[in-house]
Amino acid sequence: MSHQFHFSGQRFSVEYHIYGSMNDARRRAALLCNDQTVEAADHVIPPGLIRDELLGRVLSVDQLRAGVCRAELTFPVELLDGTMSTLLHMSFGMAGLQSGVRLAGLALPDEVIARMAGPRFGPQGLRAIVEVSTRPLVCAVLKPLGLSPEALAELAYEFALGEVDLIKDDQSLGDHVFCRFEERVTRCAEAIAKASRQTGKRCLYAPHVSAPWPTLLERASLAQQAGAGALLLCPGLIGFDALSSLARLPFPSLPLIAHPDFQGSHFVNPTGGIAPALLFGLFPRLAGADVSIYPTFGLDYPITQEDCRAIAASCRSRLGSCPPMFPTAAGRMNASRIHEMIALYEMDVVFVLGSDLRQDPTRIRTACQEFIQLLGA
Repeated sequence: MSHQFHFSGQRFSVEYHIYGSMNDARRRAALLCNDQTVEAADHVIPPGLIRDELLGRVLSVDQLRAGVCRAELTFPVELLDGTMSTLLHMSFGMAGLQSGVRLAGLALPDEVIARMAGPRFGPQGLRAIVEVSTRPLVCAVLKPLGLSPEALAELAYEFALGEVDLIKDDQSLGDHVFCRFEERVTRCAEAIAKASRQTGKRCLYAPHVSAPWPTLLERASLAQQAGAGALLLCPGLIGFDALSSLARLPFPSLPLIAHPDFQGSHFVNPTGGIAPALLFGLFPRLAGADVSIYPTFGLDYPITQEDCRAIAASCRSRLGSCPPMFPTAAGRMNASRIHEMIALYEMDVVFVLGSDLRQDPTRIRTACQEFIQLLGA
């Protein structure tokens, strides 16, 4: 490292929950200072700037409860470069290979946040597009995998006649030989536009876009040209930086919906991995998602009501210049859960409708309308 370089002195802090005794936690916290930065044996770390400035520092270690300690470490902001991959690496890259360590919190200076993509539209922008000022937004899902483009378009048409705000592909829909991406997106976008002309209600179609870059960019651009009003992306599959890149581009310029596919192993074990508030709140928000989908509490997923409350707070809390994003009530969502979801999330939430509303194929549009009426009430 050049002797002419000067560190700013600004640091970001990372909170880890370390499982074990206090002595173990202190020892492992000290090791994380090295592992999360230079990851080198002590004898090869030269004196000077690397040792004095670049290494992490233990700010505190205290006991949360029996067998669990909280360690707060700080790192210089010069370790971050405005990309999601570097942020993920510096906060949990090597720590994520260990057992008994959980990434629980991350506090970034405003100047670091300003370099991240952040949501392009956020709740305010999405509400303006669909012209819904107060009630929660409603999103229907095109599934199952195996339906033809024509069948999916017919389903999309019924949903749009039911006056939902968003219609997204299921995350399983890709570019299969029995349902090609371009034909599916074109047909569904046309069907939704037709229904919107009949109802006078704007409805956004979000096709699932998943492919290696630059095919991902080509498909996202094709989707907007075909009439899509948003995009569904799985950062666990394509990477948070791919999401971030789309959020920064002048075209395509659509609201982005992040789906949790392939991210479950990061949070299901409470003694390791990443806290849901970061995985489904802070990280997609910094990367540029306008809506974050994740499983809600009360189902077969190991996520609690308190987890969901923390995710919502991470979606909405002040974060420098970064706009907020929509949390979701997702996972077999039906009318019976409206009251408990509103009690938790209040009005700035997106309801992702479950398949129960399709039990009677002749009443799909009516079931959607009734759900929306219940929300309005």
